[in-house]
Amino acid sequence: MKAAYYKQQGEAKDVLKVEDIPEILPQENEIQIEIHFSGVNPGEVKKRADTFGVGMPYEQVIPHSDGAGIVSKVGRGVDSSWLGKRVFCFGAQSYRQYGTAAEYCCVPPTNVVEIPENVDLQQAAQMGIPGITAHRSVHVGGDKVIRNRRGQVILVQGGNGAVGQCAIALAKRAGAHVLATVRKRAEFDVATASGADQVYLADENLKEHLLKDYPTGVDHIIEVAFAANIETDAAILKPMGTIATYATNQSPASIPFWPLVFSNISVYFLGSDDFSDEAKQTAARELADALASGWEGLPIGAVYDLAEIAQAHQHIENHLPGRALVKVK
Repeated sequence: MKAAYYKQQGEAKDVLKVEDIPEILPQENEIQIEIHFSGVNPGEVKKRADTFGVGMPYEQVIPHSDGAGIVSKVGRGVDSSWLGKRVFCFGAQSYRQYGTAAEYCCVPPTNVVEIPENVDLQQAAQMGIPGITAHRSVHVGGDKVIRNRRGQVILVQGGNGAVGQCAIALAKRAGAHVLATVRKRAEFDVATASGADQVYLADENLKEHLLKDYPTGVDHIIEVAFAANIETDAAILKPMGTIATYATNQSPASIPFWPLVFSNISVYFLGSDDFSDEAKQTAARELADALASGWEGLPIGAVYDLAEIAQAHQHIENHLPGRALVKVK
């Protein structure tokens, strides 16, 4: 089978190879998917570049966790009714060696969701990491999952990003009044298209503008730049408010301890690789349903052939507009 892989970390153009390798077959309790499109996420690009400084987890890595295609084989213990179904998968490279940047990818059934005929495979292929992270960010609530956000005001910091756009759409589906921030006025339309009721520029006047419009504060914040925004977040949250954060602009991060304590604020730190299987499956099914129900999903900036995978990684690294996909079949 044709696959992209790397055996050492470094620049995309230097370490990514595309060659024929032996077909990866499904083991017990695994599904093999004929991959049509492979999603590219910043975390996978950073793994390839060794941004996190953890080195090579395996001798050879096929990158990318997210993808979509057709079930082609099933391993022992998997119902044969999966065969031929249109699906998207997630977590293919989460603590695993072989991701979706190949003609075939094998994952457990818990990492696969069937998608209806009216759902575009390109959109489905990019739902895993950003969509599941966004779903958890909207619905996290400690020991319980908050399914109904009706009447609440939710602020999505970074509403122009992939997680932010998904979070806006999912929060609207949950009944919330959704606010979003963006870094540039040119990005207002991105957050609005996702369903944001109001969009704010993330500048030095953000706290003032939000408290003017919402003097009692907001109920919940979805945070992409924890260190940069925690002072503002603490000032605009209602007592007993919550923050769900999945990224930070710097680490370690200082926090305004007493304002958070006196307002009884709860902060949830979210790492998508370690969400429970149940949480991931619930999120994936709801994302598939949202797409089937008419949500347009995430804007795609470019679709690259498998042989152009280095360019797809550079698309992410250079912060080019829209999502990057790799067309495998």
